[in-house]
Parts: sequence; structure tokens; C-alpha cells
Amino acid sequence: MTTVETSLARLEHYYDSVPRAAARAEDFGPLTLFVRETTGWPYYARPTLDWTGPAATAEDVERVRARQRELCVPEAFEWVAEVTPGLREAVEATGLRVHAHPLMIRTDATPLPGPHPLVRVLDPEDPLLAGALAVPHVAFAAPGTAVGEAGPAELAAEITAHAEEVPAATDRIRAGRTVLAAAVENGCVLCSGMHLPVGRVSEIAGVGTLPTARRRGLALAVTAALVADARERGVDTVFLSAGDEDVARMYGRLGFRTVATALIAELTE
Repeated sequence: MTTVETSLARLEHYYDSVPRAAARAEDFGPLTLFVRETTGWPYYARPTLDWTGPAATAEDVERVRARQRELCVPEAFEWVAEVTPGLREAVEATGLRVHAHPLMIRTDATPLPGPHPLVRVLDPEDPLLAGALAVPHVAFAAPGTAVGEAGPAELAAEITAHAEEVPAATDRIRAGRTVLAAAVENGCVLCSGMHLPVGRVSEIAGVGTLPTARRRGLALAVTAALVADARERGVDTVFLSAGDEDVARMYGRLGFRTVATALIAELTE
């Protein structure tokens, strides 16, 4: 195996492990559906780990989608193109839209910037935990890197809408399954993100900035804080999926390099 193939194999085991802490796994042969049993972002279906049977077909995808509709969860699939190359055709044959994202691993020793004065890792009792959990909901509703109009007022609404997520997130932080970092100014969370360690592998996820606070380097600073925390915990494989090539270039400044393509399939609006 090449270094990249070895890294992708580690990520496949990671992808299979992370949802199992908060979800049940339903077997659909070449596909596994993870169904969240706690509050938080809903899960998805993925290729079954170490599957040696026939490749997934459009009929397999349709069976999973029918189950997702039955459960009233999003009809969503996630996988790595280079690991399961035939799945995209099967998924698209069912009418789902597929988005491609650079899959990046921190592969060099690029020095991290020093601590940012606005950024800190949050403990389970931090009063701004709810705000940090809500920021990505605002950020991802207005994708991209351009400065936008959504700001503190929209964040306040999302904090109220997602208040039920806080207790479960607090438990995950206490258990060491989630590390949350945030950029805070004048008592308002402007940017947040998390990493999710499992053994010596961790994914950086959910890094988002309030649209009114973009173009200030906050996402880079939050990501750097998460990388530093992961290293302190003994993690030696840190990876993420970038939203697009512009975002990927930002992560490249922290030593992340694109090694594959993460694919996400969902219903077309």
C-alpha cells in the first residue's frame, strides 16, 4: 500500500467508528445506514466497512433511501470517491445530487500560527457552548467565504432553535469524543469548529464563521487551535473535508494537503 492508500484505509475505519457512539447501524449489504439516537446533526449512509461482496447498485441505494424516508431522516450518503469509485453512478441513478469536496490530511510539519487572542477551546461548562454549537447552522445557511448579512441576531435565533443539542454536546466533550473551539468577541461567538478524536485519528468538522465576521482569519485561527489540541492529545492523523477549492487553499496554509475526494449525496431542492 502507498502512504495515501494506508491513510485512506485508516479514515475508512474512522468513518465507521465515529457514528457508532451516538447511532445504531442498520445493515443494507454494501451500505450501512447510521441512525442517530441522540440529539445533534443527523447521520447518513456509507459504504459498509471491509465489504467484499458485489458493489452497491441503484437498487441498494433505493432501499436505503426508502428506510430513511420511513425514519423521517435526510436521504443522505457520504463516501470517498477513490475508495468506492462505483458508488457515485449508482447514487446519481436514483436522482440524488452529489457534491464533491477536497479531502485533506495534514501531511507536513508546517508551523502553526501562535494562539489567536479571540480563540479558545471550550470546556463543558462554558456559557458560550450553545453559541458555538449554533454558529455552523448560520454559517452553512450562507455558504462561501464572502462577507454576508447574517450575524448576532440570526445566531440568537439558532441558539434557541437548537438548545436541545447542548446537553448531548456537553456529554461528548466530557467524554473526550468532541473538542469545540470558538472565536469570541464581546461575548458573541463569531466562529467555531470541532475535532472528533478516535484513537490516533481525528476529523476537524463544522468550522463556520458568522457571515458578518468573515474575512478576518477566524476560521484559520479556530482550525489551528483544533490542530494544536489534537496534537496535544496524541493524534497523528488529522483530516478534514474542505467546502471548495478556495477553502482548501486556506487549510493548505496549516499543512493540509488534498489526498482524495469526499462525496456527499442529498436530495435536490
